[in-house]
Amino acid sequence: MSVTKDQILDAIAEMSVMDVVALVEAMEEKFGVTAAAAVVAGPAAEAAEEQTEFDVILTGAGANKVSAIKAVRSATGLGLKEAKALVEAAPTPVKEGVSKEEAEALQKDLTEAGAEVEVK
Repeated sequence: MSVTKDQILDAIAEMSVMDVVALVEAMEEKFGVTAAAAVVAGPAAEAAEEQTEFDVILTGAGANKVSAIKAVRSATGLGLKEAKALVEAAPTPVKEGVSKEEAEALQKDLTEAGAEVEVK
C-alpha cells in the first residue's frame, strides 16, 4: 500500500509544531539534506537583490503649501497649475523609477520646503 502526498500533508496538518520540527530534523538526518538550504535558494534569493529604482511620493504639502509647490515645480519642470494640482492631490507620486541618489536628493529638497515625502 502506497501513501499519497495528500495523506502525508493531512497527517502533518494534524501534528503540533514541535512534532513538525522533530519530523523535519529526522528527514534532514535520514536524507542528508538541510531544509534551510532550499529556503535560501528560493524566495530569499530574490529578496536579497538590491532595489535600483525608487518612487518619490508626496504624502502632504506641510505647513507651507506654496514652498511645496515651488519645490515640485523645480524638481519636475511642471507648470504652476500642474504642480499645484499635484501637491493638492497628495498622496501622489512626484517621480517614479528614479535612482537612489536622485530619490534622496528630491526627498531632501521637498522636505526642506516643508513637504511630507516618502521614498519607496
